[in-house]
Amino acid sequence: MSSWRDPYQQNQYQQYEQQYQQPQQQQQHPNGQQPHVDQFSYSQNPQNNRRNVRKKSLLIGINYEGQAHALKGCRQDVRNMSQFLVSKGYPTDEKSMVILADDRKGPFYPTGHNMLAAMDWLVSEPHTQCFLHYSGHGGQVKDPDGDRDSGFDDTIVPVDYQQNGQIDSDTLHRRLVSKLPASSTLFVVFDCCHSGSAIELPYVYRTDADGNVNLMDNVKQGIHLMTTAKNLLQGGFSYNKVNDAKQLFAGAQSFFSSLKHRNEPQEEGLGEEHFMEDWAHEGKSVFMFSGCRDDQTSADATISGSPSGAMSWALLETLYSRPDLTYVGVLQNTRQLLLGKYKQIPQLSVGMEVDLNQPLHI
Repeated sequence: MSSWRDPYQQNQYQQYEQQYQQPQQQQQHPNGQQPHVDQFSYSQNPQNNRRNVRKKSLLIGINYEGQAHALKGCRQDVRNMSQFLVSKGYPTDEKSMVILADDRKGPFYPTGHNMLAAMDWLVSEPHTQCFLHYSGHGGQVKDPDGDRDSGFDDTIVPVDYQQNGQIDSDTLHRRLVSKLPASSTLFVVFDCCHSGSAIELPYVYRTDADGNVNLMDNVKQGIHLMTTAKNLLQGGFSYNKVNDAKQLFAGAQSFFSSLKHRNEPQEEGLGEEHFMEDWAHEGKSVFMFSGCRDDQTSADATISGSPSGAMSWALLETLYSRPDLTYVGVLQNTRQLLLGKYKQIPQLSVGMEVDLNQPLHI
């Protein structure tokens, strides 16, 4: 299958965007021990302090009925997620919530064209809290740009992928992240295979089996650690400076060591991939919970007799039962729910340096 290479021109989205455009409105760990969280120099995300911002959501669920690899729970995931968003104050009018599913018609049928158009609509306004949920197939296609070590781009799979191809991670980043206004925030949930870096965010966190949360950034992060350590020692020495520099050097050494076998599955850290694009400079307020690492598949499960994606179920179970959790707590709790039944390892990807020990407010 080929990669979707954005064959449509922007003006073909205008009718769709105009239809929905609206002016801007003003844990305790099971072993009893406290798991560690990698500590870095964070900047506070100002969006989490904002109130009365406009809220928009885009929910995409594709079961691929009648196709060779049909799924069962994706449309149910969308229904479940929409109910959760309503409980969090997300409006359901057609100018604020758009649902694409393969039991719908017209602009709400999840073709590649409609999915990209809806994404453009989602991130089109400043001072907006945006939410995107995708439940469906994920895949990988050969990387034509040479910007992936593995030689493959992660993808999501529209209902018409056999005719028009898949939507690759580079396209998703440019449409969702690069176009996001600096004053807006985007939350993303991808419940699909190979979703770990599906929108190519620069900071990636994953829990290990003990519940510890580790940051494994791209290769540039390792270089950043080395550079920061060297800069710290310039302009004079002090005990604190030397101590901090030693920690940074140790972190960089550990980071590069983890890349020696980056194509092998790993329990913690991203390790197996990095991007040639320096997305970190964008500094966008984007938070993505994904169903598994790039080298894993997500489970299509049955929960309490109803079909559901395992990641969607675990995340919603966490958000409903523990609304006070931090970003780190949500990731840890989701991992614990999946750990007993499923092999996939959920992860959190972020578009900027931010304090993940603050409460998650969706």
